Amino acid sequence: MTYWNNPTLLSQRARVRASDNRLPQARAAYGLNLSAQGSYGYQRDRFQTALGWAGNQGWSSTATAILTQPLFTSGRSAGGEKIAIAEIAFARDTLRLTETQTLLDTVTAYVSVIRDRENVSIAKENLGLLGRQLTDSRARYEVRDITSADLQQIETRVELGQAQLLLAQGRLAGSEAQFVQLVGMAPSQLAPPTELDIGLGTIDQAYALSERRSPVIRAAQSREKISRASVDAVRAEFGPDINLRGTGSYGSVTPYADNLRATELRGEVVLTMPLLDGNLRLSRLREVQEANSADWRLIDQAVRDTNEAIASSWQQLATTRDSLANYERAVAAARKAYDGAVEQETAGARTTLDVLDLARDLLNVRNGYVSARADEYILRAGLLAAVGELDATQMVPDVERYDPNVHFEKVRGRGDTPLLTPLLSGLDHLGGGPRVDDRPITDPGAGVRITPPGPIPPAPRP
Repeated sequence: MTYWNNPTLLSQRARVRASDNRLPQARAAYGLNLSAQGSYGYQRDRFQTALGWAGNQGWSSTATAILTQPLFTSGRSAGGEKIAIAEIAFARDTLRLTETQTLLDTVTAYVSVIRDRENVSIAKENLGLLGRQLTDSRARYEVRDITSADLQQIETRVELGQAQLLLAQGRLAGSEAQFVQLVGMAPSQLAPPTELDIGLGTIDQAYALSERRSPVIRAAQSREKISRASVDAVRAEFGPDINLRGTGSYGSVTPYADNLRATELRGEVVLTMPLLDGNLRLSRLREVQEANSADWRLIDQAVRDTNEAIASSWQQLATTRDSLANYERAVAAARKAYDGAVEQETAGARTTLDVLDLARDLLNVRNGYVSARADEYILRAGLLAAVGELDATQMVPDVERYDPNVHFEKVRGRGDTPLLTPLLSGLDHLGGGPRVDDRPITDPGAGVRITPPGPIPPAPRP
């Protein structure tokens, strides 16, 4: 439901399809450009001579057609094409990043609803235990078996249990609202979440996989390629520009009479070479070079962020899984202690406060166990998201995937002139094709990685 109906994902897919059109727009620079202009106007001229004033006036009309065919732009058109390709790649990597984050949010919402529903049930059971304790204590108070202070202690705990139930119900309402916001439907009876196989033996494998798959790193690398292509485009502005231009006109012989007509046809090769521009091009080149350096540094930051997310998720997941066994034993022990204390209180071996404290301990340890189970699953999903392995096929293997190539293949060649566009594109790319290589990571901090001891313990059974 989230993958095919979430508005954020649908919006980002539309942005990807919109970016697909930038390539045919850029390749349009290789094609013919034909424009037409027509005019019909009145002109009156007067000039002074030795004999006085003379002049002419009248109506005239002219129609002109201009045909321009770029031949060689020194990489200007190729630079626009490189930028378009880089922007399309960035849009796709941004979509993948959005999908990963949205699926992680959905996993969190799903598990949170299950957790908070269990916490509400636990709070109700706790309130039921306290209610029965209060009923028994009131009966004992009537026969003066306990004091009024004992009864008031129980009444205090009952009111506290009622408040805890209300708070648990409020948290559940918030989780269900987030579920609806992401999935688009109210949560019904939710099945236990399926096992998420991490498939990583060591954290070093996670680091190595993230270098190739992390959506954060891939998006940063794609953004750097856009500014790198901009450097090539600006640098091409220093070279010559060669165009084939043809003009044809039909109009009045003179601007003062429309009864006599003239035609004109002209073909020419125009070479334009920029010489001086007040340092404009050089300043623009320095600007895009520094912008590219900034994007390069952001790759380093993306690597650091990803490494931090992996190390944090790995360590927290390992400790949370280890704690689950302790929580299971603690729940069993707390229940036995409470049941035993109730019997001992009846026999006079335990005080009312002892029973209430053990009931509180049972409540806390059960809530802690439920939260730890939920945290373990969410951390597992977070680790997969950090390394780039949390996707729709991981969550729902038989889901139909959205393929951005389908739309791209429909629009990529629109507007191309057969044979001519590929020929001129190849000529303009003599300085190099699209920049598809990834920049190396030069940040020394990116190589500093935390390696927690030991592998992650196996996932517990639900």
